[in-house]
Amino acid sequence: MNATIPDLTGKIAVVTGATGGMGQVIAADLVRAGAHVVTIARDPARADALRARIGPRAAGRLDVIAGDLSRRADIAAAAKTIVDRHDQIHILINNAGAHFSEHRLSADGIEMHIALDYLAAYGLITLLDVPLRRGQARVVNVASDTLNDTRQIKLAGKPRQATLDLSGIGDLAELNPAAGFAPFEAYARAKLMTVTAGYALARALAADGVTINALHPGIVATDIIDDLVPPLLRPVGALIRRAMLTPAEGAASATRLATDPEIAGATGRYFNRDKESTTPPVSHDPNTQQRLLTLSETHFAR
Repeated sequence: MNATIPDLTGKIAVVTGATGGMGQVIAADLVRAGAHVVTIARDPARADALRARIGPRAAGRLDVIAGDLSRRADIAAAAKTIVDRHDQIHILINNAGAHFSEHRLSADGIEMHIALDYLAAYGLITLLDVPLRRGQARVVNVASDTLNDTRQIKLAGKPRQATLDLSGIGDLAELNPAAGFAPFEAYARAKLMTVTAGYALARALAADGVTINALHPGIVATDIIDDLVPPLLRPVGALIRRAMLTPAEGAASATRLATDPEIAGATGRYFNRDKESTTPPVSHDPNTQQRLLTLSETHFAR
């Protein structure tokens, strides 16, 4: 068992993005600590590496559900499967995410950053509502500090926070449009949406002992970095990656937030690695929070 994680025998943990670098470490560490881990994978065959990391003796405590987390129907189907199998969920780590260098729409007509980096987490929290409440779950949304500064090259000038203006927006499909599309800002906006909704959902679930926190795990050398590195810096990409955190270092912050007894009661907070930090004022605006929840609920009600 990982010495930094308490004994999780008998606990149910749902981890998304568990076939990727950081998610694979998170899932494996939770299994080794005794938890039964459920993950959702677009290509279940990619879970073979995760099974190999876990080892045959613990592989029975890993369930892989087929599903594309950018699709509303797949999120709903996966959530139903989880609810049918588990009365309680004790940990939910929404780690799945991606950066898209070009404007793309999901099968539901939603810009892909919003579909995968925001709606997947929102959908699982709300569709798994009952077992999360029963398990007094600890929910961790893996975000990105790009929401506090959307500049890719930070050599001069002031930080430029991500924006979220929902005035006049009648459908989430209207956000991150093709006209004027800026990939890095679109990615940051989706992460800002995750944090914004998370603050409101944390209040809604607090009475039943559920906690919801967001986390920037640091700059981790995962596949997503290849897309995030500006073109001017790609010739030295290998050097940049060596200066970054390893997937294991990034995973440690997520598992700590989900399992450390000393912060068990913390909710509605944003952490930059292990330190509590701040997010843009719009993320704390009650009207923006409520409008975002309404738009998101409408998306899943279709």
